[in-house]
Amino acid sequence: QVQLVESGGGLVHFGGSLRLSCAASGFTFSQYRMRWYRQAPGKEREFVASIRSTGDNTNYVDSVKGRFTISRDNAKNTVYLQMNSLKPEDTGVYYCNAFVRTNDYWGQGTQVTVSS
Repeated sequence: QVQLVESGGGLVHFGGSLRLSCAASGFTFSQYRMRWYRQAPGKEREFVASIRSTGDNTNYVDSVKGRFTISRDNAKNTVYLQMNSLKPEDTGVYYCNAFVRTNDYWGQGTQVTVSS
């Protein structure tokens, strides 16, 4: 079955960096667009970034453009989110997402906390 496992979250200070990873299994990873979402306390889950199956097309929410970079390694079935210049408003649980064969799949999430 499809599994998505995030890692790499933690506590960082304002301006710091983190690199999130999402290890995928149970589907042909190299054929699917992958996405990152996040959910801040008391807020709805929001789209953060996506990357095409081939890695040559990426999209970002405006609030992270220029600070976050999504990438993937199809040989390792892993998608990454490099987060630089982190701000307190980036705090939340970050989720990996894949839409595979008409089903939406989510990982368990990884907590990112940015202190001011």
